[in-house]
Amino acid sequence: MEIANLITHVEALIFASVKPLTAIEITELVNSAFGFMDDKVVIDQVETSIEGVKEKYNSEFFPFELRESGGGWQFLTKREYHQTIAQLNGDKFLKRLSTAALETLAIIAYKQPITKSEIEAIRGVNCDYSIQKLLEKELIVISGRNENMVGKPLIYATSRHFMDYFGINSSEELPKISEVLAEQIVTPTLVNAEHFETDATAETTAETTVTDNESSSSLPEEDTSFNLPD
Repeated sequence: MEIANLITHVEALIFASVKPLTAIEITELVNSAFGFMDDKVVIDQVETSIEGVKEKYNSEFFPFELRESGGGWQFLTKREYHQTIAQLNGDKFLKRLSTAALETLAIIAYKQPITKSEIEAIRGVNCDYSIQKLLEKELIVISGRNENMVGKPLIYATSRHFMDYFGINSSEELPKISEVLAEQIVTPTLVNAEHFETDATAETTAETTVTDNESSSSLPEEDTSFNLPD
């Protein structure tokens, strides 16, 4: 298939997909659609086509662009239109994560896979509420159980949705801790009983500043016991 013809098929696949598509997935889909062809499409042709689509939508005449995010290629609205799009979703678009949830999310992102008790050992506070909110927002997932620990507790990892939120394709693209520390002074969390008991209260207070219309859900039972878009 000529590149000029392949470009439109690649564009259509990415546009119609409900999830980011990799070049390998696109290659397989195209070959499946045109199984009668003698010459199969190869990944180099697809990558060239992707660049063609990307160049097309870099034009100022289009409000969206083709970007590699969340583990694959997808169309995303350009930054200059974010405020306009926010009007469609109202307060829901402006929801934010509390400091407690962000701390928990950062620990999971850098230490995954990790158990709740390991997160709490680092933070020094109970993390039930923060983990529940992160699960509701689909920023983390339960990836299994730690078979080597007593009670075989659940283990958590970041989700594909997390990568999509932050515009990265793997946890390896997260900024290095040394780079973060070089730019700012990190204030450690105080470890004391009072803080341990009020983690959920603090997060609840933080979330009252922004409307939260999501329904609550409970964490699966264990054997032992920056502004973000929605």
